[in-house]
Amino acid sequence: NWDDFGKLKQSYSMVDDTHYGVPFDNGAAIACYRTDILEEAGYTIDDLTDITWSKFMEIGKDVHEKTGKYLLTSEATGGDTLMMMIQSCGANFVNDDGEAYIVGNDAAEKCVDLYVDLVKNNVVKLVNNWDEYISTITGGEAAGIVNGNWITATLMGTEDQKGLWQITTMPKVDGVDTATNYANNGGSSWYITSNCKNVELAEDFLASTFGSSTDFYDAILPETGAISCYLPAGESEVYNEPSEFFNNQPIFSTIVEYSSHIPEFTKTPYHYEARECINTAVVNIVNGTDKESALQEAQDTLAFKMTE
Repeated sequence: NWDDFGKLKQSYSMVDDTHYGVPFDNGAAIACYRTDILEEAGYTIDDLTDITWSKFMEIGKDVHEKTGKYLLTSEATGGDTLMMMIQSCGANFVNDDGEAYIVGNDAAEKCVDLYVDLVKNNVVKLVNNWDEYISTITGGEAAGIVNGNWITATLMGTEDQKGLWQITTMPKVDGVDTATNYANNGGSSWYITSNCKNVELAEDFLASTFGSSTDFYDAILPETGAISCYLPAGESEVYNEPSEFFNNQPIFSTIVEYSSHIPEFTKTPYHYEARECINTAVVNIVNGTDKESALQEAQDTLAFKMTE
């Protein structure tokens, strides 16, 4: 029953309305916050739930002023923050014709404007690489993260922070009618390859496990940490067990629920190239390049990479 999977997750393995795979690993984006740092600044997790990025900036500036902490950390060159921002609007940096679409893309420009302001106002800590990104989190320099839910495994490795983190929805982009508080970053699907010797058996296996069995997902969650894309799994007792690390929130059922709201957007095999180009543009803008020139360069570079 394809209605038992979120529309976005299904679309990753569809061509012309035909299914070619079964969604598996959940990549729904979450926002995670240190509640002790929020409390120090006079906020709770509810203040960061279902908000806009402009409200996030208002709170982040206050948090930094009162605590010296950043409300978010992000990588300068490899970060996914901008990709999640635009995809939460059901948009992308590539259009439906498969062409680079940065200049003249209203959603893209709004995302860039917001992101640059977040950096310039000490709300986002812009770091150079993944190791620095992780150290800002584990070292307590950043009070929050927005990323795919797989980031919870990294957080849970900081035993001294048990009970201090909570999750909620990511902020949504101001001024875009299609904006939501939901995005995706990561995940996977299962496929039957063309050289399969017994297609019927393979189809039956996928349909009876990843495609329909809550018992199956209950069994693999504690053993592997793989979070289901199959929406009914989120209703099970296993998925609704409170997480001690996340202040007893039932994070797994929450993540599955988030995945049902993520909007569809244009897919591209040049995801990482687009990410690199737009992040370079942001760094250049922060360092003084005018926005129009930086975005045009990003557009031209991405268009060139798409011809290679």
